[in-house]
Order: sequence, then C-alpha cells, then structure tokens
Amino acid sequence: MSSSVSHVAAGLDALADRAEFMISRTEAWSAINSGSREPAGLARMADVIEPVLAGLPGRVARVALPASPFVRADGTLAATEHGCALRLIVRPEAAIQVALTGHFDTVFPAASPFQTPHRRPDGKLHGPGVADMKGGLVVMLEALAAFEAHKPNDHLGYEVLLSPDEEIGSPASAALLADLGARAQFGMIYEPALPDGAVVDVRKGSGNFSLIVKGRAAHVGRAFQDGRSAIVAAADAVMRLDALNGARDGVTFNTGAVDGGAPVNMVPDGAVVRFNVRMPDAGAQAWALAEIARVIEAIAARDGIAVQLHGGVTRAPKPLTAAQAAAVGWVRAAGADLGLALSFKPSGGVCEGNNLAAAGCANIDTLGPIGSGLHSPDEMAVMASFADRAQLSFLLLHGLASGRFRVAELAA
Repeated sequence: MSSSVSHVAAGLDALADRAEFMISRTEAWSAINSGSREPAGLARMADVIEPVLAGLPGRVARVALPASPFVRADGTLAATEHGCALRLIVRPEAAIQVALTGHFDTVFPAASPFQTPHRRPDGKLHGPGVADMKGGLVVMLEALAAFEAHKPNDHLGYEVLLSPDEEIGSPASAALLADLGARAQFGMIYEPALPDGAVVDVRKGSGNFSLIVKGRAAHVGRAFQDGRSAIVAAADAVMRLDALNGARDGVTFNTGAVDGGAPVNMVPDGAVVRFNVRMPDAGAQAWALAEIARVIEAIAARDGIAVQLHGGVTRAPKPLTAAQAAAVGWVRAAGADLGLALSFKPSGGVCEGNNLAAAGCANIDTLGPIGSGLHSPDEMAVMASFADRAQLSFLLLHGLASGRFRVAELAA
C-alpha cells in the first residue's frame, strides 16, 4: 500500500470512528442559543469553538467586527453590534490555499420556544442549528483534524473564518469574506446538504432593502385634506414591487414587513417597507435594481411624499462557471470514492458561497450534514451523514494536497 493510500485509509477510518462524537458535539452546541442578535449567546459559542480551533496548527484570533446599520420601525437608523468572528490561519506560505467558512449564529432568538435538541427514532437529530450550521461546523473541524493527522505533505494551507452574522446577510463579516475569497484558490463552506443529499452547484443572488416613506401628519376630522399618508404611499410601493414578479425569469420580489402607522384619527406620516429580491445572474441583478429605482421614483412623485432607500445586494449570484464546474467534478469524484452517488442542484437560497464566488473563489458550499426544515422548528440533521460528509471534506483536502485535484483547473 502506497503512503498516500495509507494516509487516506487511516483518515477515513478515523472519521468513521468519530461519528458518535460528532453527533454529541452537535447536540451540545445546538443547546447554546446563538441567535444572530443575541450577543451573549454568540460570545458563548465563540468561547466553545475557539479551543477546538486551537487544537489545529496555526494561529487562532478573534476578529472584532464593525457595527452595521439597520432601519428601526420608526424609520430612524440604529446600529447592531456583532461581536467577533473567529479566524484560524494554517500554513499561509503553502502553494495551495483553501478557504473554509461557516457561521455560528442561528435564526432562533433567545425568546424562541425551539431551544432543545433531541435524537429521533428515525435517525435524525432535531434541534436549532443542528444542520444550519452547528452540525456543519463540527463536520468541518473533524475533517480538518483528520487531515492534519493524515495529510500527505505540507503543500496545502488554509484559513478558517467563522462568523456570527451570516443569517442576517453577513453585514459585518462581508469584507472579511471578500478579502479571503480574493486570496484563496478554493472555498469549502459548511451549509447543510439538501434533504435528498444533493450538493448545491448554483445559487441565486439576494438583496435586502428598507424603504423609508415620509408623509405629512394631519387631524383626520379637521384637516384630512392637509395630510399625506405614508401608509398609502407604502402600500403603493408594495403593490408596484409585487407586480414585478414574473416580469423577468427567475427574479422574485418579496415584501417581508411593513412598519409604521398612527392612530386612526391621524393621517400617518411614516412607514417602512422591507423587501427582498432574488436574482439568478448579473443581468437580472442589474434589471432588478433598475426596476427598484423606478418604483422609488414613482412613489417620490406622489404629492407630499419623500422616500429613502437603505440596503442593497448582500450576496451576488453564484453561476456555474467553468471553475465551479471543475469544483463540482472534484466533489463528484470524492463522493464516488465513498460510494456516494452525489447529485447537484441549484438553490434560490444564499450563503457565504455567494460572497466567495463574487471575490473570484470557486467553492462548494453545502459540505455539511444532510439537513431539512431549516429556519423552522422542524430543523433536523441526518445523523448517519455526519461521518460521510466529514470524509468527503477529508478527501477533497487530501486530493488538493496530493495533486489529484489541481487548483490550476480553477484558473483555466
């Protein structure tokens, strides 16, 4: 048996032996509430993850993140604090550089009743963040530990970046992701695999916007005619945005919330419209932004109404480029070695893979365990998938280090 083959076999066996540990660690991490806007829980998760990162070679650091602006319900601006990201840099001098990213925030606030993980008889682990993506972080870290114990050489270096704000669009960590994506040759992100085990190859882009609408208050009995309703103008904006659905293939406009209003005996002078746009490619993105500008122009043309737009495209589309297709081929080959007949599908969801791709870094962004029910109290992860997905990552890392998978293919 060659040295390379023995390294692979030993690494795969080690990960198979860690299957129960991976599930148990995911349970423990799931029980820590770390909603995106829960600073205490996020800090606790960072405290738990940091020593695990420190068990790998290289330098671990906490990276303070800037506050990000958000629009309050009354239309005024405020700032959200995000705490720290975690970064580990290993062998930065190596010829091959890989970015591994993930997040330790979830969509579940401390007030959510969904807090406690448990194992189900059907082989699924049920709990907040078990798939998205505390389970993914466990898979990542176990794969890296196995790689370090059984790597063929020192030709591969990597940077791990774990963020606390992915579920709200990475407003504070976006700059770190862009910088990392510009430096790395390949990216590995640990969002969950799709419920049927498929891996995502293409993603739409996403933009989050808040439209602040200002009108003029007035007494509805004495001076109704002097008022200018911000609610009516906001409703006009909502209907105009909704009418854009179906106008261009693959582009969707969704109004998630409308804030504002006043007592019914007062013409309301303020409202906020919050909406999201999804788009499949750069051309669709440009079209969507132009249509938003037209909607704003129409609303601003209403008598006595002023509008102000905040937000923008937080994640650009991730198309199937030649580099992405090559990366998909690597994953298919590594999966076949494990007896996994992996399929690849597009997704309308977005993640840090969009950020890395926008910076020029080809990546695979669903390397976590098989998951379902994301962003709901039905979130689950398939327990049997933890070991094989960690093995999949191990084979990708080993293949890059050994030359089986050549990063030159991504630049061709």
